[in-house]
Amino acid sequence: MQAAIYGLAGPDLTAQERALFRDADPAGYILFARNCVDQQQLLRLTDELRSISGRYDVPILIDQEGGRVARMKPPCWPAFPPGEAFARLYRAAPSSAIEAARSNARALALTLRSCGINVNCLPVLDVRQPGASEIIGDRAMGEEPMQVAALGRAVLDGMASAGVVGVVKHMPGHGRALVDSHKARPVIHSSQELEIDLEPFHAQCADGDDRAPGLHGVGSRAAGEPLAQGDPRHHSRADRLRRLADQR
Repeated sequence: MQAAIYGLAGPDLTAQERALFRDADPAGYILFARNCVDQQQLLRLTDELRSISGRYDVPILIDQEGGRVARMKPPCWPAFPPGEAFARLYRAAPSSAIEAARSNARALALTLRSCGINVNCLPVLDVRQPGASEIIGDRAMGEEPMQVAALGRAVLDGMASAGVVGVVKHMPGHGRALVDSHKARPVIHSSQELEIDLEPFHAQCADGDDRAPGLHGVGSRAAGEPLAQGDPRHHSRADRLRRLADQR
């Protein structure tokens, strides 16, 4: 098995993709809007990916957060709210917000499972910071780290109850990045402020989760030097994929 997640070009596999996937045997696949037409098409596609891999539980990922980040869109699929909706509710009624986040995540996950998708890149655990790039913005579940952690745990639990694994994101410090990481490379300083950004991720790790894709950015210490490769706060996606492959 190759420690990589593969994407594909369109709504149906090409002959070249079939040959490539059989030869490479990737750890899993990720779907984008270009791959999602309707439920029947998407279920056919995910069934074929499972058949090619020979693994019923092969990870098939998607970014279906709700709000502006949704690969599966209306009218074929329901629209779900962004994280900010639960942040607003939390300020008024924390227990109600946690239950709403859990129920919403379960409903979202049931939609994914009906199309053969078993991994969702959610929850967003970035702590929203004033003045930061809007690349996170209303995707965040608040500006207070333990609030974000509590809502994030509810999202993970809700998706798990419907058979979908969550992937927490985008550690570390994306909520305070000053630029959109899809267009430029943010520099995040490892200071006391960054420790605040890491709190929601630490909380999930304390519960045994290891599902965190890294931010596309450069980490630096307060003095300005880059984080060392072996720094435990800076793990690459490839490292996590290798661990996944070793477990199978």
